Amino acid sequence: MCALRVLTNTNSYLKTSKPYFTTLYNHHAHRTLILDSSPSQFVKLHKLDDSDSGIVEVRLDRPEAKNAIGKEMLRGLSRVFELINQNSDANVAMIRSSVPGVFCAGADLKERRTMNQSEVQFFVNSLRSTLSFLEAVHIPTIAVIEGVALGGGLEMALACDLRICGANALMGLPETGLAIIPGAGGTQRLPRLVGQATAKDIIFTGRKINGIEALSMGLVNYCVPAGEAYSKALEIARDINQKGPVAIRMAKRAINKGLETDLTSALVLEGDCYDEVLNTKDRLEGLAAFAEKRKPRYTGQ
Repeated sequence: MCALRVLTNTNSYLKTSKPYFTTLYNHHAHRTLILDSSPSQFVKLHKLDDSDSGIVEVRLDRPEAKNAIGKEMLRGLSRVFELINQNSDANVAMIRSSVPGVFCAGADLKERRTMNQSEVQFFVNSLRSTLSFLEAVHIPTIAVIEGVALGGGLEMALACDLRICGANALMGLPETGLAIIPGAGGTQRLPRLVGQATAKDIIFTGRKINGIEALSMGLVNYCVPAGEAYSKALEIARDINQKGPVAIRMAKRAINKGLETDLTSALVLEGDCYDEVLNTKDRLEGLAAFAEKRKPRYTGQ
């Protein structure tokens, strides 16, 4: 592992989806950074190297609170997602936990009790904005779920492109039991994945779902034996990492944006995204590699 080198580009990929907490700290004046794997005390960022160059990992590391998301952790998540989005060398990102038996227990309710109503509203808006930015990050994202993923933890996984869990995973949106509702995208992303009726069942009852049930309803892409979620995620990340980087980004854009509109408009969008890959050197390299029966050497150009 080595630290992630951040490029000097000052433009965010989607300015309209910029993390809410970005305004709370000023790192725009120093875009040329070498991170020491610690954008935050609770969120660690790593770049894999050698044959896995192009794969980055976000590690949640707040063991004393089961990775519960408080103000400081949210600042770290916001910054990490923006840094990943700015790094043209990153092709795929995995979000995992460094804490055994838990992905993320949700919001930090102990900290929440110290907030007044306006502070709670600001925090929830910030979390919603940050997860929307995660969803819009231009490279594929994979949530690696072992153990508990509840509330905001599950909402973070829902904002990723792919979800892989161990059989011991326990997922849910228990907010109604606290007389609130999921406020960081859960009421919108969950029904889009599992259907309206199933999402209502999960949210109304607040019940917890194991990995096997999550797979059967389409909440996760893969359910593997406990402890093997990271290995499966790395396998998929490596597969994605070997594909044309521009093609992967355009495919994600076409899918995500296309689902937001009607089919006719979506097909126009697909054509626009195809045009983006048409004149790339990678497209010619892919054809050459196919003809020469060799592995392509893509550069993202």
